[in-house]
Amino acid sequence: MRDTSVLISGASIAGPALAFWLHRFGADVTVVERAPELRPGGQAVDLRGIAKTAAWQMGLESEIRAACTDTAGMSFVDRDNRVRAKMRADQFDGDGMIAEIEILRGDMSKVLYDATKDDTEYIFGDRITALDEREDGVHVTFEKGDPRRFDIVVGADGLHSSVRAMVFGDESRYLHHLGMYISFWTVENHLGLENWAVAYAEPGRSVGVRTIHDNSKLMAFLSLGSDRFDYDYRDVEAQKAIVAEKAAGMAWETPKLLSQLDDAPDFYFDSCSQVKLDSWSRGRIGLFGDAAFCGSPLSGQGTGLAIVGAYVLAGELAAAGGDHVAGFAAYERRMRDWVATIQKYASRNAKNTLPKSETGVRLGMLVLKVLPHLPAKSLLLRGANKMINGFDLPDYSSLLVKTA
Repeated sequence: MRDTSVLISGASIAGPALAFWLHRFGADVTVVERAPELRPGGQAVDLRGIAKTAAWQMGLESEIRAACTDTAGMSFVDRDNRVRAKMRADQFDGDGMIAEIEILRGDMSKVLYDATKDDTEYIFGDRITALDEREDGVHVTFEKGDPRRFDIVVGADGLHSSVRAMVFGDESRYLHHLGMYISFWTVENHLGLENWAVAYAEPGRSVGVRTIHDNSKLMAFLSLGSDRFDYDYRDVEAQKAIVAEKAAGMAWETPKLLSQLDDAPDFYFDSCSQVKLDSWSRGRIGLFGDAAFCGSPLSGQGTGLAIVGAYVLAGELAAAGGDHVAGFAAYERRMRDWVATIQKYASRNAKNTLPKSETGVRLGMLVLKVLPHLPAKSLLLRGANKMINGFDLPDYSSLLVKTA
């Protein structure tokens, strides 16, 4: 891939991870990000199974571990804050509900940015407005910057990918709603928690907190069962109003958490949806990460797909000598089955995550209480284990032209 110019749209996790490997294989990489700077906070993402192996292959184990949230476990409580069940991070070999490696999305993004910023051109506060593929490459128009030409363009710009919309059409054709919305925002640690998470559930709704930033703050998380409804995914104030309205009347610590919505610097709200496309590329323009194959947060594998997929996409483009058609096709052949497995798991998970009745909530608590103690617990988690370890990492080491 020597002297191949690649433009990546999106600087969250997928984009910088792909930039890391593309540079190692010899490409000249530019990343454009609509936000004026890296976005902080966000949900706690995790690395499990083969994704952990892929991350360590990047040589970033110490940096990732240093940035982890260090959550030792989670308590599940009732409305009066009585503990009904507990789950520790050291159970299920570190790949259970609380994983060994859990890190805020913004912190993971920062680790990857720091690992790539010296070798990758980053453009913040700008976005792609037009893509014109010609024989000599993709001619890109930016909202602010001058037009430029690139050999390859990759959309790694998330669930609501603008690159995907330009090339494949409106997102309504590809987004599949799973019946739930989620939200995250930073609040004060008024509970005095230390390296711990707490969750509370009602029929069709759940809320919780986990410690972040060395226990100085909490990350609040909210799940709402709902059919699909329309909203502006760029209007943060309108989204805060939606959360306040739909979480109104919830017990436990919910009123205290909602009272801090307006001051949250890192508020996030979106649907739990999957992206399903017949193809992840057209010509010189490809899609990657959530833009191509979002499994939804219900899969718990979004970051894993990004870390593994970055290595595979870059490796297959390198193996094809920069031939975008062959490289994109090989990347898709390798990833398709694993992506399908993850999406199926998430779809099944969507049916059980938010019970619709009090009886269902109590039954869920009972399952969580006894699960760690069942002699056959590994069999119960066989589907999850197949998902997190259901991919064989190819060996592209002979194609590397630069060291980390």
